[in-house]
Amino acid sequence: MEKLSVLNIKGEKVKDITLNETVWGITPNDAVLYDAITLTRNALRQGTADTKTRSEVSGGGRKPWKQKGTGRARQGSTRAPHWIKGGIVFGPHPRSYSKKMNRKERRLALKSALSYKVLDKELTIVDNFIVETNKTKDMKNILANLKAEGKTLIVVEELNDNVILGTRNLSNVVLLEASEINTLDIVGSDKMIITEAAVKAIEEVLV
Repeated sequence: MEKLSVLNIKGEKVKDITLNETVWGITPNDAVLYDAITLTRNALRQGTADTKTRSEVSGGGRKPWKQKGTGRARQGSTRAPHWIKGGIVFGPHPRSYSKKMNRKERRLALKSALSYKVLDKELTIVDNFIVETNKTKDMKNILANLKAEGKTLIVVEELNDNVILGTRNLSNVVLLEASEINTLDIVGSDKMIITEAAVKAIEEVLV
């Protein structure tokens, strides 16, 4: 696999690094990637939407008029679906939207997402992400040095207070530890900034 540059937080090249091809250089599997994204998005759904059937709405206990002799259609309840304030037919009820996915498929989806970042040149590797202050302004300058525009995913081996405080007011930045990375956040970012230590931590798990 070709070498990638390792930068410091000023945007200056420090050295080169060769990524593990079995993690960062595979042919992405779009079908598995789609399934993994769907699984993650489904897991975020509460599944609490609920509608009342004709047996749950209030009222309608008495037959509205006698069966015969009125000239009107026969009715047994004023809470049938075609009545105003009637029950809902085939409406949503509380349910789980979770899906099952094999462990090998999850890993393949993660590798596919990481490989797409390399293919699309949306991956920036830094030697470390140690910042001296916790100011949002300074964090913006660092992101500008690294040419991070749009939605940015920052992956570090271990979180520290300055990075957390510096990024928490930036709505376009997602900060994760290497152990927390997931397919949805990777695919949903325009730029992925990752530390060298985090690269090694991910490779140890996925190789």
